[in-house]
Amino acid sequence: MESLFKWAAAFLAAVISFLYGEWTILLSILLTLVVIDYVTGLVAASVSGEIKSRVGLTGIARKIFIFVMVAVAHLVDKVLLEVGFQTEALIFTAAIVFYLVNELISITENVGRIGIPIPKQLKQAIEILKEDDQ
Repeated sequence: MESLFKWAAAFLAAVISFLYGEWTILLSILLTLVVIDYVTGLVAASVSGEIKSRVGLTGIARKIFIFVMVAVAHLVDKVLLEVGFQTEALIFTAAIVFYLVNELISITENVGRIGIPIPKQLKQAIEILKEDDQ
């Protein structure tokens, strides 16, 4: 059983490495924000009495597809690097920043629905990121 666990862990690590390359701080931040967004969404839905399992499952599927799209961006970068069109992972980074900004917006909306004030500096930082993302 221990051998199977080690084999499964090695296989999972290989798949993650292939799909995302080296795990970066941006990926860690994205993963963290995705979890925070989902939790704040659950709390906001609970506060407003709108919790529905179907909506929750749809939310989980959307979160999974964020990481599918980031993996696709990484693979596209690999192709462009291999054929010499670019020299760094630009699409991968752009995709992550795009989804980071979306998650930040969603988190602030959820927090607002919960009734917690949002610091002005955080709103300003999100606006700056939104401008860089476009």
